[in-house]
Amino acid sequence: MKKQKVAKELNFGKMLAWQTRGISFGIQVVLLSFMTIYCTNALGMEAVLVGTIAMISKIFDGFTDLFAGYLVDRTKTKWGKGRPYEFAILGLWLTTWLLFSVPEGASMVVKCVWIFIAYAMAQSVFATLLNANQNVYMVRAFRTEESYVKLNSLGGLIVTIGVMIFNVIFPIFEAKIIYSASGWSRLIGFIAVPLAIIGMMRFLFIKEREDVVIDKVEKVNLKDVAAVLKNNKYIYLVAVILFISAVSGSMGIGNYYFLYIVGNVEISGVMGLFGVLAMVTMAFYPKLMKKLSAAKLIQLGCLFSIPGGIILFIANKNLALLAIGGVISGVATLPISFMVNLLIIECATYNEWQDRPRMEGALTSITSFANKLGSAFGSLLIGAMLSAAKFDGTLKVQPESATLMLRFIYAILPMIFGVIIIILLRFYKIDKFKKQMETECEAKRAALSGDMHRHE
Repeated sequence: MKKQKVAKELNFGKMLAWQTRGISFGIQVVLLSFMTIYCTNALGMEAVLVGTIAMISKIFDGFTDLFAGYLVDRTKTKWGKGRPYEFAILGLWLTTWLLFSVPEGASMVVKCVWIFIAYAMAQSVFATLLNANQNVYMVRAFRTEESYVKLNSLGGLIVTIGVMIFNVIFPIFEAKIIYSASGWSRLIGFIAVPLAIIGMMRFLFIKEREDVVIDKVEKVNLKDVAAVLKNNKYIYLVAVILFISAVSGSMGIGNYYFLYIVGNVEISGVMGLFGVLAMVTMAFYPKLMKKLSAAKLIQLGCLFSIPGGIILFIANKNLALLAIGGVISGVATLPISFMVNLLIIECATYNEWQDRPRMEGALTSITSFANKLGSAFGSLLIGAMLSAAKFDGTLKVQPESATLMLRFIYAILPMIFGVIIIILLRFYKIDKFKKQMETECEAKRAALSGDMHRHE
């Protein structure tokens, strides 16, 4: 019976419709990794200045996350709790286009202010709402943990394929406009329109269920948010892990690496095709999750960052070794990219187990806040490290100190971060009482449902 229910929920059409927003949002995230090279090479800005602007924007952005989570948790509309916020994808793409449309003749002050405002609007308002509604929407559109695993694994595979196709194609066009501010604006505008439309498919085709018992009795207030911040220690651990992952993922160093080390930025997209080999492992996640928890799967993935980082550092310009190292490093990053939502849902169930509101929106926003702080720190870190290594975006040939730094950031830093995440997850203890927690929560919901039916 359970298998039939999951199959009905997750036919290919629903799986694809759900992931369209993920593809759109994922590509926008990838585009943000090109912001630094756009600013240094097309706008002539210092890397450390760009990193500082991004850091300030992201810190400001982070403070809007908790409010967004509280807002989503309190939302009740005819469309549901999380679903109405899907409209934010339209604003996200408009402001992303503006971010890459700084007037060519603007002064440095105007450039800085423009980038700060456009980035803050895109990330502090629209991306924040999309992050806050993600898990709220998912647990109200689908019923079981098996559904969530498939949405985040097989569904994540769909997202990864979509983003990878973009990664292959985009550098070909990037190479032609890398030093042209107006060229960047035209290219991003051409991308933004169709992806905004694609991003709305989830809203159009996936409705929230109307039989979510807990929503009919829960009332969230600011005291509940405070209680979560005080009592749920596990969400802080997840937040720290996402912070570290975001530092690594936000540095956008691949563009610089292939431009200045390999000498051909266009080939970076072609090299991305080797990521398909890493993505194959995602097809095994549902089976692995029957034996491993989400936390253990993430730990297992991070182990691959060690050989991956060593091979990438040794590779230098060797494309064969870069491909091998890229595949292994891809295996390392995929679990944390697509399975971390399950940890957040576990933390929400932990709240429920402790007789508090689940508050998926607030929990997602806490981790989103950490993710954005990590991204901010990563932007500052890469700017500071490149500037310290005498990198100059106006030069087509960089000094040896800069190229060595590029190799270190590209290969060794992700390996160090992977090892830290493995260590941190040893303190995530929910696995030890997860079955008991879920069983008792199911019993509470059944009792609530029975009481409601008796009073109808």
